[in-house]
Amino acid sequence: MLGAWAGLCLGGVFYAARFGFRGRGFAATLVVFGFYFAVMLMFAARGVVDFVSSRFSSGSGYLLGVTMILGYLIYALGTNSFTFARGAAVTAMVFVPLLLAATAKQQAPGAWQDYLTIAGVWVAVKFSPSHWLWPYPGGRLAYVFTVMLCVVTALGTFLLVRRFGGVGYSVGWGRRWGLYIAGSFAVFAGIAIPLGTTIRFVQFVPRWGEWATLPFLTVAILCFTAWPEEFLFRGLLQNMLARSAKSETAGWIVASMVFGFSHITNLGFPNWRYVILASIAGLFYGWTWRKTGSIFASAIVHALVDALWHFLFRTL
Repeated sequence: MLGAWAGLCLGGVFYAARFGFRGRGFAATLVVFGFYFAVMLMFAARGVVDFVSSRFSSGSGYLLGVTMILGYLIYALGTNSFTFARGAAVTAMVFVPLLLAATAKQQAPGAWQDYLTIAGVWVAVKFSPSHWLWPYPGGRLAYVFTVMLCVVTALGTFLLVRRFGGVGYSVGWGRRWGLYIAGSFAVFAGIAIPLGTTIRFVQFVPRWGEWATLPFLTVAILCFTAWPEEFLFRGLLQNMLARSAKSETAGWIVASMVFGFSHITNLGFPNWRYVILASIAGLFYGWTWRKTGSIFASAIVHALVDALWHFLFRTL
């Protein structure tokens, strides 16, 4: 995980340097990006959650929250973008979920605080004024920083304070995973491509001239779209719904439908075609998570779908 973190951060440095970013603001942004990204990745390494929980006990989640706030202060002061309103907004985004978790600490997974926190995290990613919170450099990293902040906050809330099990927040490889991933992707493609073209949602327009950027784009989608969404909708929501309903199948189907409806505002509201295809995709992502017990496997399927959709199709 340390190697993956170093490689991806180094790639980001070269990418930023290509566009002429430098100076104190760039240095502060890079440091905070590296820190947030390191936490997001290292919690997926084996034994890290248990180590942090045993070392810092019940206060580990709140300590993580404090470090996230300190990271934001480094970014804001380094880029001359600090205001008390921005600081208060980020503090609320971090500590409201932690405080909700504290009120539900003795309850089984699936308490109302858990569902409210998941909804709040999704709203923060989808609708928060991220460009206002992260204005440098020109708001280009606003979404990425918001995603990392919300993922780490959810880690502190659910893995450290609430101590949820079975989330699958890990990077590894198990027996027959390749078969599950390839099969899920292939069957979904066999359904989604004919359906998407029939309902005039997508059109086959390959971008052959952009294929050199496919590896970079796929990694970016995996880290900042597929991984966070699989953590939220599969590792947390599907996990909780299955426990609440005492049915793996019910949790799988409902979480897939919620995942589909979460896309209703994409590319114009209400986008029912997006809802239909995203719900079907959610079924395959959720199936992969059920078979492997890992959001890493379902995130790979998710990233492959999004990346090849971007390069092979145009959304109508």
